[in-house]
Amino acid sequence: MGPASFARPVRSAVAMIMFAALSPVALSLSACVRPVDGAKAQDQRPVAQAGRIMSWDDLLSRARPEPTTTISVGTNGANVVDVWAPEDGEIHPVVLMIHGGCWQKAIADRTLMNYAADALRREGFGVWNIEYRGVDEAGGGYPGTFLDAALAADALRDNAVAFDFDLSRVVAYGHSAGGHLALWLAARRNIDPASPLAAANPIPLIGVVTAGGLADLEASAPVTLPSCLARVMGKLTGDASAARQNVFSDTSPAELLPLNVQQVSVNGRRDRIAPPSLGKGYTDKATAAGDAASFALVDGGHVELVAPGTSAFDETINIIRAMVDAAE
Repeated sequence: MGPASFARPVRSAVAMIMFAALSPVALSLSACVRPVDGAKAQDQRPVAQAGRIMSWDDLLSRARPEPTTTISVGTNGANVVDVWAPEDGEIHPVVLMIHGGCWQKAIADRTLMNYAADALRREGFGVWNIEYRGVDEAGGGYPGTFLDAALAADALRDNAVAFDFDLSRVVAYGHSAGGHLALWLAARRNIDPASPLAAANPIPLIGVVTAGGLADLEASAPVTLPSCLARVMGKLTGDASAARQNVFSDTSPAELLPLNVQQVSVNGRRDRIAPPSLGKGYTDKATAAGDAASFALVDGGHVELVAPGTSAFDETINIIRAMVDAAE
């Protein structure tokens, strides 16, 4: 199904595809914290949204669900994937999930997405929740962080049958820094073959959902928390060279357009880590390049985007399902 036919179900699933310009707001370190191990409470109800946005503690205090299994897909400790498989004997569309955390393992790892992964599994999606080395780990940064994400994504091919996953219906879904990597996975075909990040046969995607994503590295650096991107930019993108004068040429999806895949940028109205201007700006660039790209403005901040029970996460599920339905 082509771009025109896709646009209709997405518009019907999203309550708001309009943009209200927001001035930059102060960013707080409290919005980026390392997920805790285990759970502190059993209450699964979302926090009331009257007057404030959710904090990470609001999400992480819930009992944390566990994946079906965890598998190794490579040789370093970060080459692992959590698999979330519905147990009903059916063949399921797949959500290729990428966590955020400012590309830094000291801030977050894949378990931050356990709540979202479990909710998607309950909705009938298989979930392939990948890990990768952060820029703060040995071997992370350029090119290791990207190579880990690519390896884990492509490993879905070899494991799909075992978990009844449908490789013809794979949607990449990333949050924050993971939104950048989700779009980057879709962009790999456009990378110069001379780059160490080039991929001859990346796993095909039917769409990408970037939730509070930092997809355009150059545009995001002066807007988001400095410690989230600006201060680690050199590690993430690597050094310029005579052969690679533009460090964004193989690391930033905005430099690799068009991606030739459906894309939706979902942004919280009061997100202080990835303000809506970033999602709208990237969407405009993708649309201008000829891609079928949409922007969805939803209620809440950065955490609501991955918190089951919130209207922001409900909209995200609707968008993913619309992409899958359009591919059938």
